[in-house]
Amino acid sequence: MKYIVPLIIVGLIIVLLSYIVPGGAPPGKDQTVKRSRMGMKIRRIAVGTLEGNCYIVIDEGSREAMIIDPGDEPDRIIDIIKEEGVNVRHIVCTHAHFDHVGAIPELKAETGASIVMHQDEKAVYAASKDMAAAWGFDIDDMPEPDVFVKEGDHITVGGLRFEVMHTPGHSPGSICLLGNSVLFSGDTVFAGSIGRTDFPGGSIELMKRSFKRVIDLQDDIEILSGHGPATTVGREKRENFFIHEL
Repeated sequence: MKYIVPLIIVGLIIVLLSYIVPGGAPPGKDQTVKRSRMGMKIRRIAVGTLEGNCYIVIDEGSREAMIIDPGDEPDRIIDIIKEEGVNVRHIVCTHAHFDHVGAIPELKAETGASIVMHQDEKAVYAASKDMAAAWGFDIDDMPEPDVFVKEGDHITVGGLRFEVMHTPGHSPGSICLLGNSVLFSGDTVFAGSIGRTDFPGGSIELMKRSFKRVIDLQDDIEILSGHGPATTVGREKRENFFIHEL
């Protein structure tokens, strides 16, 4: 028992440190965050001590799916997959920090889905277990990536199609996925904030360029980020503190 309270305190501190400034509230319970007329269903689940957003993106016609950023709690993610009755095609990493990849070993074994990331994120992915240990967490060894994507590539799930945007800054190989009026932004952009740039491979100058690319998109595009609530491009143009850094 004497270790429980310190661990809880450490966990709360880490959650706060996952944002560059205070104010980004983590999401709540599992929920469907969007059902579009184009037959896309998105389930969001906040996983682990850091409450990273994991997304299960489903093409309702084919019942194919991809998982984005499964950082922890693989059993909960698998429960949703079984509940939805979907065939998982891809496990996509917007970046490879441990709080976004920690559940990959179990999900790969369960689904056989391809592990997808940017080539420039390979070293971060390889170091994720050590990074987790440095932060007081234990994750399994990572399976090898199956597919490397680059700027302008597309990831398809049934009839859904998402364009890859290479958005370095938080990490060298950070990506966003754009499709069906939704942007999965990873830790590039949060509601009102941005991802940290002080980790190895981070860059404030690259973050400025990546952030500008995001806010240059259409105002009505919904941003689903790696931590915290959903937002829109238009809202971030008006309210994100980082706009003044450009």
